[in-house]
Amino acid sequence: MKPVQERALVFECRGVPLLGILHEPVATGRAGLGVVVVVGGPQYRAGSHRQFVVLARALAAAGYPVLRFDHRGIGDSGGEPRSFEELDDDIRTAVDALFDARKEIERCVIFGLCDAASAAMMYCPQDRRLAGLILANPWVHSEAGVARAYVKHYYLERLLQASFWRKVAAREFDAVGSTRDLIGKLWLMATGSASTAGRGSIQDRMVEGLRRFQGRVLLQISGRDLTAAEFTDLCGSDDRWRAVLARHGVERRDYPESDHTFSDARGLAASVEHCTAWLGTVASR
Repeated sequence: MKPVQERALVFECRGVPLLGILHEPVATGRAGLGVVVVVGGPQYRAGSHRQFVVLARALAAAGYPVLRFDHRGIGDSGGEPRSFEELDDDIRTAVDALFDARKEIERCVIFGLCDAASAAMMYCPQDRRLAGLILANPWVHSEAGVARAYVKHYYLERLLQASFWRKVAAREFDAVGSTRDLIGKLWLMATGSASTAGRGSIQDRMVEGLRRFQGRVLLQISGRDLTAAEFTDLCGSDDRWRAVLARHGVERRDYPESDHTFSDARGLAASVEHCTAWLGTVASR
C-alpha cells in the first residue's frame, strides 16, 4: 500500500465545530479528485467495524484525498442530533473543508451508506463541485415498503429453508404469531402506496435530486439486507426511479453475501475495490 498520512480537521458549520479525519496521499492527488464520506445515524466517522477507516485509507493509498467527518450532533462534533433530511449544511461545509485542505482538488465524490446515501441524493444537485456519488444500500423507508420487502425477501425465502420445516416438524414454529404478522404486513402492502413516495415525500426528494444530478453514480447493493431490498423493490415499481437509474453514468454492483454494513471481509474488500476502480473512471473524465 502506498504511503498515506492522516490528520484531524476541525471546521465549523453554522458556528458549530465539526471534527473530521483527512486521509491524504503523500504525493499529489489524482486528477484533482477528492472524496467526502458522509456518515448516517447512529454511526460516527469510523463506521461499523471501522468500515469507513478501511475505505478511506484504501482510497487515499490509490491517490484520492478522503475526508470522513462527524456531522452536527454525532461523534466528536458539537450541536444537537439531526435527521439525515437536515444534513445539507453539514455536507457542504465538509466539501468546503476538503477543498480548503487540498488546494489541488477541483471535483469531489460523496460516499454514503444507508440514510447518508439518502442525504447525498437530496444534496447533490446543489453543488456543482460534485463529480459523482457512491450510494451503498440507500434508505427509502416506509411502512408499506418494509412490509413488501419483508414478505418478498423473508417469508418467501423461509419457505425454501430446511431449518424452517424442521421447526414446523418439531412443533417449534409459532404459526399463530407468524400468521398474524404476515397478515399485518400484507395489509400494509395493500393499503400503502405502491411506490410509498407521494409527491414532496423524502423519497421524492431523493429521486428528484438524482434526476437533476449530472455526475456519475455507483450503487452498491447488499444481498442480505432488508434496507437494500426495500430500495431495489422501490426502484423496480416506480417509473421515476427506474428511469433515473437506467440512464448512462449509473452503475450498480451487487454483493449477494453481504449485510447492510459489509461486515464480511470478502464483501468489504470487494466494495472497496469497486469504489477504487470506479473513482479511476471518474478521475479520467
